[in-house]
Amino acid sequence: MEQILKKLQKEAEDSLRAASKETEVLEIKSRFLGKKGSITTYLRRLSEIPPQERPKIGRLINQVKDAIEKTIQKRLIEIREAQKRALIEKEKIDLTLPGRRPPIGRLHPITQISNRIIEIFTSLGFQVAEGPEVELDFYNFEALNIPKDHPARDMHDTFYIAADVLLRTHTSPVQIRVMENFRPPMKIISIGRVYRCDSDISHSPMFHQAEGFMVDKEVTFSDLKGILSVFVQEIFGKDTRIRFRPSFFPFTEPSAEVDIECRICKGKGCRVCGESGWIEILGSGMIHPQVFRSVNYDPNEYTGFAFGMGIERIAMIKYGIDNIRLFFENDLRFLVQF
Repeated sequence: MEQILKKLQKEAEDSLRAASKETEVLEIKSRFLGKKGSITTYLRRLSEIPPQERPKIGRLINQVKDAIEKTIQKRLIEIREAQKRALIEKEKIDLTLPGRRPPIGRLHPITQISNRIIEIFTSLGFQVAEGPEVELDFYNFEALNIPKDHPARDMHDTFYIAADVLLRTHTSPVQIRVMENFRPPMKIISIGRVYRCDSDISHSPMFHQAEGFMVDKEVTFSDLKGILSVFVQEIFGKDTRIRFRPSFFPFTEPSAEVDIECRICKGKGCRVCGESGWIEILGSGMIHPQVFRSVNYDPNEYTGFAFGMGIERIAMIKYGIDNIRLFFENDLRFLVQF
């Protein structure tokens, strides 16, 4: 009997050493110490052993049982420690690797160009002003020498909210609102959203404009040319050629379109510039006397100039973009380039 029990103990211990999972250890425990296990069976048959040998065999069975239980507990601890070490090894962070930086957001190209325009003009002494996007007809048209029957209104394709309330078609109403509340001298730059019923690869129903103006005594067209020449060279480069071409705007007289040498063909003529070698970037002119009268300025005492530009147009020319819709589609492949 003693040899049989020692053999069972060795068998159990060998099986436990070979076990690599908790489930295997528990299966071995059940096989030897469970209700129908080998050791349990011998305990139940203890009554069949002669009385004089029973105490000795009973002690031996309990010793074998205790030895197997200790081996089971030890093996469970070893397996759990091994699993923990494997998990730590699997999840270990290699501190020698460079860090993985999360992607960082950046300013939209329109915002970048807007900020640059403000930076240039504030360095020239201009102050920043803002105005409402939902505007009155008076400020958007009438005060700017565009009465209700003026043909220039057809060019603006306006979104009307009510008979005299609309979404502003340009940032020029800011000029009227500032002049209504302040007296010259003044140098103002204003940037904001404007709205027109127009949509194609070069136009959007909502876009951004910059409006600048200066009012003082003895302001001349030379002042306008000087300031706009500095702006063009700052935004497009010192070697950018510029020209002023006569034009018409109801709120300026005389008026001029400002062109720069085509950045694609360098003035030789191409499809982008319509073979002219020049690209229009903004409109400008001397503020019309009628505009001064609308804000109770004496046109015989004050003169001034104004200019306006589309921010998207400046960005398209600067970065060589051929579709205005790209600015509003939120495609990260496009936006991360700026």
